[in-house]
Amino acid sequence: MKILVIGGGGREHALAWKLAQSDRVQRVYVAPGNGGTAADKRLVNVDITEPEALARFALAEKINLTVVGPEGPLSQGVVDVFRSHGLRIFGPTRAAAQLESSKAFSKDFMKRHGIPTAAYETFTDITLAHKFVDKVGAPIVVKADGLAAGKGVVVAATVDEAHAAVDWMLKPEGGLAVQHNDAPRVVIEEFLAGEEASFIVMVDGKNVLALASSQDHKRLGDGDTGPNTGGMGAYSPAPIVTPNVHAKVMHEIILPTVEGMAKDGIVFTGFLYAGLMIDGQGHPKTLEFNTRMGDPETQPIMMRLKSDLAEVLMHATDGTLDQVELQWDRRVALGVVMAAAGYPEAPRKGDRITGLPVDTDEAVVFHAGTALAGDVTSVTGGRVLCVTALGDSTRTAQHRAYETLRHVHFDGEQHRTDIGHRAIHKR
Repeated sequence: MKILVIGGGGREHALAWKLAQSDRVQRVYVAPGNGGTAADKRLVNVDITEPEALARFALAEKINLTVVGPEGPLSQGVVDVFRSHGLRIFGPTRAAAQLESSKAFSKDFMKRHGIPTAAYETFTDITLAHKFVDKVGAPIVVKADGLAAGKGVVVAATVDEAHAAVDWMLKPEGGLAVQHNDAPRVVIEEFLAGEEASFIVMVDGKNVLALASSQDHKRLGDGDTGPNTGGMGAYSPAPIVTPNVHAKVMHEIILPTVEGMAKDGIVFTGFLYAGLMIDGQGHPKTLEFNTRMGDPETQPIMMRLKSDLAEVLMHATDGTLDQVELQWDRRVALGVVMAAAGYPEAPRKGDRITGLPVDTDEAVVFHAGTALAGDVTSVTGGRVLCVTALGDSTRTAQHRAYETLRHVHFDGEQHRTDIGHRAIHKR
């Protein structure tokens, strides 16, 4: 088989790395890929990003299966384009991807189908948005409606912070400049207390297959301080997702979403990611949906997956996920993100990366914002690497990841030193 992975981040490196391990796979192409996929002899980078051009490449190369990593190509309708050419691709259509690409669509959908989520209002009028903030008070959550690469959510601890977030998202000169449909919109919602978890499933239109649970660390600094980012690290499994919570999430959130989308005439296929807030009584609510694998959650999840991913994806595109049972490594996998100087506001590019170790069975460095020129690897994006390790406990996996990370260097590098702290303190 020849497989194409669309995207160039850490999630795509992890997916391609896993797919290349399959006996059935002859070659894995990554479009556009990064420095890590360029350095792997089993992977081939292809410098194409436009959906029609990708489809032409897939036809010319006789690609048997394509899997889409990031949200951008999904919201551009890459799945629709590939299907129109009769190509096998795993991911949601443009219409189905609105569950992620529009916060307002997603919240209205959840309300309509009785899926537990925070109370909210949607605004395009800046004056009304400010009035709503004053009425509700803080803490409160302000979200840009549209794709913002993980940076369009502000959890405001004070009313002043909330007002600043509204200005940032709605004023033309505000700075965020995320636009969905005709005008910038914001969703303002109640603050939910509890512990977050990532719950990712595969959907073939009808059948649902849950992946291992995971937990992401969104804030830049230790102890969950500082600005929100695309994710500074993750681990799997997440102890907060007990068997009881797992059953509730499937019954109250995942299955009603898949059924609700079908009822609305938008059949969902692809990875479905529910960002959850789980309260002290074990009741989950939906913070957001993503219509793809999470990043950096994919890296630890792929480290733990023992099943043949290529085979699972063939079932997913055949509509036979009900015939699959996934096998998992019983160990914990934990990944620490190394970010560029200036991340998340203004990541610095061009810094040279040194000390990259050789991958082992227990520790792999997945690349995200990197490029390879000759034998020099350099920084090209905000989140640069995800150092991921397996261990018999969260503490062992954590120790192994940080031991590996110690050897890697680039100027201005930032990382958290406490990835996995909730799981460690639980035990």
